[in-house]
Amino acid sequence: MMNTIAYLVYMALTYLITVKVGWIFYRNGRVFILGLLQGNVALTDAINNILLAGYYLVNIGYATAMISNWPPIPHLLVMLTVIVTMTGQILLSLGVMHCFNMLVIYFISKRNIYLKS
Repeated sequence: MMNTIAYLVYMALTYLITVKVGWIFYRNGRVFILGLLQGNVALTDAINNILLAGYYLVNIGYATAMISNWPPIPHLLVMLTVIVTMTGQILLSLGVMHCFNMLVIYFISKRNIYLKS
């Protein structure tokens, strides 16, 4: 019973965090993509939508898969510990993905600068 409650709390928390962060990336990242594509709005919007869908699929899928590694939860303290630990891992993965994406955008923008000259 405690595992079921923990799963529901964890998935709700993970879903809210993933959707909020994804929406922030979607809204603010459009400017970067638009700059890389020299103002091509249609292509920018298409790429941004694909990135958002991929982001949601990866993060919700990863969060769901992590549940299979959970130990049995006998009481409330263990439940809180597991939820906090797993949520921290999701946040860490979000941060790593964001840094990787920004690094890719940086290298693409550097390449575009060299191609223009």
